[in-house]
Amino acid sequence: MSYLDEFKRKQRFAVCVDSDGCAMDTMNIKHIRCFGPCMVEEWGLAKWRDAILNRWNEINLYSGTRGINRFKGLAMALSEIHEKYTPIDGIDLLTAWAETAPELSNDAVALKAQEHPVFEKALRWSRAVNAAIEALPEEKVKPFAHVGEALAAAHRQADVVVVSSANPEAVREEWKRFALLPHVDLLCTQEMGSKAYCIGKLKEKGYDAILMCGDAPGDEQAARKNQALYYPILVNHEAESWQRFLDEALDRFLQNEFAGSYQQDLLDAFHKNLGQ
Repeated sequence: MSYLDEFKRKQRFAVCVDSDGCAMDTMNIKHIRCFGPCMVEEWGLAKWRDAILNRWNEINLYSGTRGINRFKGLAMALSEIHEKYTPIDGIDLLTAWAETAPELSNDAVALKAQEHPVFEKALRWSRAVNAAIEALPEEKVKPFAHVGEALAAAHRQADVVVVSSANPEAVREEWKRFALLPHVDLLCTQEMGSKAYCIGKLKEKGYDAILMCGDAPGDEQAARKNQALYYPILVNHEAESWQRFLDEALDRFLQNEFAGSYQQDLLDAFHKNLGQ
């Protein structure tokens, strides 16, 4: 039984918050310095480094696939590299696994590592990414402005749950470092299942309403799948988004005035910001 199964609600409302790129200003630096470069290194792609890294960042940061699971993003990027630059051995196997596996994590890919070298390479890449993230200068990893105040305000009247697909150790360390954990009731990270699954399990706790705060289309989809509400944090406008959450969105949620035209206006701005 997981912490999620054991968790008991304390409030009538729940506010779920993604970590990387939503609460924490970590998504850009992790992809630019860690994810993409580690892929180039592991698959020997230095010949096309700049073009490949630009495309990696487009897939994972600046388009409708922003926030995609790391192994899904890897499969997408390597598929394009296979078509455009150089053959990638086992790409069909990796892509099929990334599309159908019930769990996409280091533990899950480790179970496949004996089946084909592409999974061994994917695991080695993922571990290298985690090591590179741990080596990032601490001053480069911080919350967006107003996140602390927003979480504190939400926690006074709602259960606050981190719902992230990131590495659990990294999330816990980052949130602890910036004294955000006192405003959090539960951490749901990569090993607990997808964001949709985690929100679905929270829904079973009997909340009057659940609000998901996220920065990527996958966050919106996870909320929509569970009939939860969604508050978007806009890329390159994160501080303004959190200020608006404090100024009006949280109160609208708690007063049952969030759904409808208010949420639709937020979603329209969110999709436009990602070029959708």
